[in-house]
Amino acid sequence: MSVFDSIEDFARVVPPMRALGGLDLGEKTVGVAVSDRLLSVATPQETIRRSKFTLDAAAVLAIAKSRELGGLVFGLPLNMDGSEGARCQSTRAFARNLSRLTDLPIAFWDERLSTVAAERALLEADTSRKRRKEVIDHVAAAYILQGVLDRLQHIRWAKDE
Repeated sequence: MSVFDSIEDFARVVPPMRALGGLDLGEKTVGVAVSDRLLSVATPQETIRRSKFTLDAAAVLAIAKSRELGGLVFGLPLNMDGSEGARCQSTRAFARNLSRLTDLPIAFWDERLSTVAAERALLEADTSRKRRKEVIDHVAAAYILQGVLDRLQHIRWAKDE
């Protein structure tokens, strides 16, 4: 199984020059973001309406295939005190089940406040309430993925010293 809690371990198995996907798993939707191949910028992609696991997984894997992704990162919805609740367990279960359907490495990233940051950015951009509701999940996924990309750059930079 290729599910990693450590971004450092994840970084070791991600193939070079392959984009990553970021996922914000909610109860009703999955926000999806994708990086560039240089792993520097995360871009909001789309929001998948959840139905049942097999269809949700197929939709995620179709995006992964079409974008030639080298790995997936799930936002892990930790409680503010750092503990894991029911939503974390649900996210971990989804990732574990997805890992049985793909060889892509999967990692987790602390997503606390990612939706708040996404909402703030959309408000600053003067996005209408209706439009914010449509895009908030994949914008939050981009915040999650950008955090990972920034960490990967730091890991690479530290290794080069």
